[in-house]
Amino acid sequence: MIVVAGEALIDLVPDGPGGDGGLPALLPRCGGGPYNTALALGRLGTSTAFCSRVSSDGFGEALLGGLRVAGVDLSLVRRGPEPTTLAVAAVGADGSAGYGFYAGGTADRLFELPAALPDGVRALCLGTCSLVLEPGASAYEALLRREARRGVFTLLDPNIRPGLIPDANAYRTRFRSWLRDVSLLKVSVEDAGWLGGDVAGWLAAGPAAVVVTRGGEGLSVHTRDGACFAVPAVPVEVVDTIGAGDTVNAALLHRLAARDALSHEALAALDEPAWLDALTFAASAAATTCSRAGAEPPFAAEVGA
Repeated sequence: MIVVAGEALIDLVPDGPGGDGGLPALLPRCGGGPYNTALALGRLGTSTAFCSRVSSDGFGEALLGGLRVAGVDLSLVRRGPEPTTLAVAAVGADGSAGYGFYAGGTADRLFELPAALPDGVRALCLGTCSLVLEPGASAYEALLRREARRGVFTLLDPNIRPGLIPDANAYRTRFRSWLRDVSLLKVSVEDAGWLGGDVAGWLAAGPAAVVVTRGGEGLSVHTRDGACFAVPAVPVEVVDTIGAGDTVNAALLHRLAARDALSHEALAALDEPAWLDALTFAASAAATTCSRAGAEPPFAAEVGA
């Protein structure tokens, strides 16, 4: 089983151009980086559990309903009466998305460290807002450290949202402190630049590999032995890029699980053909997500999983 830990929220996505008042109608879509990753893993057929704190409001019910349909285990989800976090998406002409967040006093911020993860957990994936918004951020950090130190494979996707980070330098320092407990780091090229772009330094600090997503330019991986392998993006008519990076997380974990490579040592031992296979699969899955509105990752049959 793979455990994905972090926030579940509602993306408010513009429905076409603005009306007479200049403001577009907003459609609610289930989202949040960790939520999207868990959904994508479930759709790909990987045994997955979601670990979070989710509102008991109507949005929370919809979020959990989507995961249930995808076959995701919800036994690690706790509920609370606080509202669901809202993310208002602004989609550019090229399909890229920016976000404004309404996260004050929301349910996911009150996440607490679970006593234990289920037996048989092979990997833990974390990232995005949940590692920023306190007090939950410290609990997710504690989960990362605890599970890594008992030998669980970890994937970290910081998925930077600058508007949520009050002290950029403090966050960069905190990010570097996580790396010793990370097996695989995945960043977008924008995230990498914001975090300082020191891929070699990040590798020296802990991860066996760093995957960098470059939008329309594809994906690359950098390994601790100095190798770098890359694949192009899969051409597609982009509707928006919401959830594309989260789909990459899921596709990589799915492919690595199939190769029995969910350990630090096994990841470090992957050769070029294995990496190119994983990256190509991730590029294909992300392209499918980009071809439709909101975070709608592919099902296994759509990508030959």
